[in-house]
Amino acid sequence: MEARATLRYARIAPRKVSIVLDQIRNKPVDMAMAILKHTPKAACEPLEKLLKSAMANAENNHNMDKNSLYVSECFVCPGPTLKRIRPRAQGRAFRVLKRTSHVTIVLNEKE
Repeated sequence: MEARATLRYARIAPRKVSIVLDQIRNKPVDMAMAILKHTPKAACEPLEKLLKSAMANAENNHNMDKNSLYVSECFVCPGPTLKRIRPRAQGRAFRVLKRTSHVTIVLNEKE
């Protein structure tokens, strides 16, 4: 039995999110929450919200014990990229890629 939560179309680049996800993978949920609270990265705020959602899913939908949960799987996939144009010198245009992410967190119970 596993509980999962997904965050789609998050306006943050996937490589920035994956740095934080590597820190919480295979950790108990209380330790993962502490790591997200005290890490000064932009990705931590939406990931903290996502982890709380996964914990609530585990508790309410799957009747899992929240004290024995751990982050069994977490990954990020690139979402659609927003293309924007920035003006440059001599009438040229410069393409700016605003990347989005799809993040998934999967929780399991320790045996």
